[in-house]
Amino acid sequence: MEANHHQEISNSMRRTCLVVSCILLAIGCCGGPLVLRLYFVHGGKRIWLTAMLESAGWPISIIPLLLSYIHRRKSKVPSTNLISIKLPTFVSAAIISFISAISNYTYTFGVAHLPVSTSSLIAASQLTFTAFFAFVIVKQKFTPYSTNAVVLLTVGTVVLALHAGSDRPEGESNRLYILGFLLTFVSSALSGLMMPLLELTYKKAKQAITPSLVMEIQIVVSFFATAFCIVGMIVNNDFKVIPREAKEYQLGEAKYYVVLVFSAIMWQFFLLGIMGIVFSSSALVSGITASALLPITEVLAVIVFHDKFQAEKGVALVLSLWGFCSHFYGEMKHSKKESQVQETEICTTPNAVL
Repeated sequence: MEANHHQEISNSMRRTCLVVSCILLAIGCCGGPLVLRLYFVHGGKRIWLTAMLESAGWPISIIPLLLSYIHRRKSKVPSTNLISIKLPTFVSAAIISFISAISNYTYTFGVAHLPVSTSSLIAASQLTFTAFFAFVIVKQKFTPYSTNAVVLLTVGTVVLALHAGSDRPEGESNRLYILGFLLTFVSSALSGLMMPLLELTYKKAKQAITPSLVMEIQIVVSFFATAFCIVGMIVNNDFKVIPREAKEYQLGEAKYYVVLVFSAIMWQFFLLGIMGIVFSSSALVSGITASALLPITEVLAVIVFHDKFQAEKGVALVLSLWGFCSHFYGEMKHSKKESQVQETEICTTPNAVL
C-alpha cells in the first residue's frame, strides 16, 4: 500500500525539517540573487557559468547524507542503505533536473540585465504559477484567499511590465532589459512547475519518503542540471574565457573565485530549502515562503547595490505582500477548520479511546 509521506514521519520530525528548510531557504533566497548580481556588476558576463553555479553545490548535500547514514547504522535501523532512491524516483528527478537547468539559465539572464529589486519582484509571480500547477498536478484546492493572492501577484507583475525600462541599469540596452524581464518571468513559470512536480514525485514514489531520500533526489536534480549547463558552457567556450575574466574582474582575481564559490553555496541552500519545505509541507507553502522573503531581498538590494525604488516597485511590492498575507491567512483558517473537523470525527467515532 502506497503511504503518504506525512504519515511516514513523526510530527516533530516534520516540524524540525520544516524549520531547518525555512532557514536554508531564507539564506539562499536572500543571498543567492545578491551574490549573483555581484558577479555581473563587477565585470562578469558568463550566463552559462552562473546558471551552472545555481546547481553546482550539490556535493554539499553528500555530507548530511553520510551523517544520516552513519546515524541510521548506529541506531540499527533495518535495511539501512547509503543509497535508497529507486529507479522510477531517479527518472522523475532527472526529468525535473532539466526543467531546473532551463529555469536557472533564464533567471540568470534576467539577473544579468535587471536590478535585483526588479528581478526579485518578477520572481514573486512564481507563487501564481505554483498555485496553478499545484491545482493541475497535485489537485491543490483553491480558496478565495489563494485566488486573491494569485490575482494580486499577477497585477503586481503587470505594473512592473508597464514601466519596464524605467530602472534600466546604466549602459544596458532596452532590448536586453526587456528580454531579461521576459526570461525572468519564464523562469518563475518553470520554478512554479518544478515544485508541484517534486510534490507529485514524493506522493507517487513506491518507497518511504525520508529526509535522506529527499537529499538523494536533490543531488540527482542538481547533478543533471549541472551537467546540462556544463554542456552549454562548452558550446559557449566559457572554460577558455574564465581565466581571462578572472584576471580582469574589478574586485580582483581571488575575489572572483570567492564570488563563484559563494554563489554555488547560496543556491544550494535555496534548493535544499525548497525541497525540504515541499517534503515537510507542500509545493504551495514553499512558494508562499519564498514570496514572504521578498521584502528582505528588496531592502538588501537597495542597500548593497543602491537600486532605484520607484513608485511602481512600491506598488508591486505592496501587492505582493498583500497577496502573501491573504494566502497565509486563508491557509491558517483552512488548517484550523481541518483540525476542528478531525477532533469532531475522533469524538464521534465509536471506541475512539480503547
